[in-house]
Amino acid sequence: MELSTLDYTFIIVFFSLVLGIGVYVSKKSGKSSSEFFLSGRTMPWWLLGLSMVATTFSTDTPNLVTDIVRTNGVSGNWVWWCFLITGMLTVFVYAKLWRKSNVNTDLEFYEMRYGGKPASFLRKFRAIYLGVIFNVITMSAVTLAAIKIGSIMLGLEPWQTVVSAGLITVTFSALGGFKGVVYTDFLLFFVAMAGAIGAAYYLVNIPEVGGIKALMANEDVASKLNILPDFSNKKALITLFIIPLAVQWWSSWYPGAEPGGGGYIAQRMLAAKDENHAIGATFFFNIMHYALRPWPWILVALASIVVYPDLASIQEAFPNVTPDKLGHDLAYSAMLTKLPSGLLGVVLASLVAAYMSTISTQLNWGSSYIVYDFYKQQINPNASEKRLVAVGRISTVVLMIFSAALALLLQNALQLFDVLLAFGAGTGLIFILRWFWWRINAWSEITAMFASGIISIILKLTPFGAYLFATDTGILPDWSEYIFIVVLTTLIWLIATFVTQPESKDTLRSFYIKIQPGGPGWAKVVSDADTDSVEIVKSKEKWSVPAGITAMLLGVVLIYSIMFATGYWIYGRTTQAIALTVVSIISGVLLIKAWNRLKENLL
Repeated sequence: MELSTLDYTFIIVFFSLVLGIGVYVSKKSGKSSSEFFLSGRTMPWWLLGLSMVATTFSTDTPNLVTDIVRTNGVSGNWVWWCFLITGMLTVFVYAKLWRKSNVNTDLEFYEMRYGGKPASFLRKFRAIYLGVIFNVITMSAVTLAAIKIGSIMLGLEPWQTVVSAGLITVTFSALGGFKGVVYTDFLLFFVAMAGAIGAAYYLVNIPEVGGIKALMANEDVASKLNILPDFSNKKALITLFIIPLAVQWWSSWYPGAEPGGGGYIAQRMLAAKDENHAIGATFFFNIMHYALRPWPWILVALASIVVYPDLASIQEAFPNVTPDKLGHDLAYSAMLTKLPSGLLGVVLASLVAAYMSTISTQLNWGSSYIVYDFYKQQINPNASEKRLVAVGRISTVVLMIFSAALALLLQNALQLFDVLLAFGAGTGLIFILRWFWWRINAWSEITAMFASGIISIILKLTPFGAYLFATDTGILPDWSEYIFIVVLTTLIWLIATFVTQPESKDTLRSFYIKIQPGGPGWAKVVSDADTDSVEIVKSKEKWSVPAGITAMLLGVVLIYSIMFATGYWIYGRTTQAIALTVVSIISGVLLIKAWNRLKENLL
């Protein structure tokens, strides 16, 4: 496949704009670590919301969605659609709490909520565990997708893709810091959306597919269209629907969908002007991320089933793809090779945009952990602002190198999705409860972190896991592996919580005074403070969490109904589409009323 002059023009102009933004903001971003990592906490909700969406665009996401749709149908997407519940909980309950905390990173929270050496260890260890190990794994999945796109669309060797894409991204990330990332995300969002929608429209109408009606009528595609899984298929129902909705959303830590907020989502909430801007940013993100964005990818994935019905057809069309990189996720890139000149340039620019947005965010977020939570805490507590920025820039480059090296060894994005879910299984409930239950302590988190990791390694990498959960020969059904990790990890950290000492009165009272979490989970702390004649309750305002949960549930109904109504309009199923559109309007009106009541509680 050859690019035209017009295609190259789109790509060159795009690269120039991105690098220009990085250079333009580099001087101000280098003034202090707060500017480099949080842009001075002055960001508006709409810019932060667009940045979150652009970050989760990612080059691996359309590949992942394509893999899911080709393997399990549209309903297979419940493995990540379920995280909407987590997102809405963050919007209406946790966003204001994060902004109140005024920390520089979400890991700094540990030494606010907990005390002593365990809290210090947890903060420093998580800085490496999340900021380096998990971050590198996440970035390697994104880079792997870029490698596959480069191989299919441009005939590039893996190392060529890694060097060319990574060099520009790491340059503007190191120069521009957080402000550069957010400003470029604004541009990247619109480029990525235009590319995704343009590609879907064109590819559904190519002669091989024959248009939307022919696509929906295709025998191989028709079996993949259902938004809900086949309820008569017990295994599919449990693995694709029940486990995600009943267990996965609250029990697992996953990058970008952390229960209670965390990672780069927390970084953006902390960079907001105030609590309302933090809430607005996360709500806007969830609408765009779930309600509007998935369908262009899903349509391309469905069209790919017609053009490339199996892996053999992909291999035949692209013989230069090595066997270790061959997978259903390649079908997305394979479809894009059929785009015409001009649109091809836009789509390639959009894919580069998706890659750069995700990687630049992960680099800035990961380096913020290294700088604030490891380097400044462990190595140089008296480091100057100039030194902190320098360390941030160096760590940005190092993280990029590590992730690029790992990407060259991987095969597909779905593998990493499953691994990350397993490693975070059973820890999510802690991140939800630690704000509202005084008894959670540092040992709860330390135990959960190590328990989930060790259990996951044993089950994923040793014969014992196959013995327990093999599809045909295991003692337990393979779908129960995730629940097993969740239950065992949760039991272990609950036992650790009750056999270890609670945090000191001073630590708990200091946290309560700053955050004012309220609720029955802190009743003992408030009562003890009253007994000791210590005032820790600043106001008698009504506890906002019940109103927040009501708003959360309405938000979930609103966004799911918009998302599924959009799908049914595309499918041509008018009755279902109209019904869900009406549900979305009603839930939207009710959500506005619930939000107004919630704001009254916050005043």
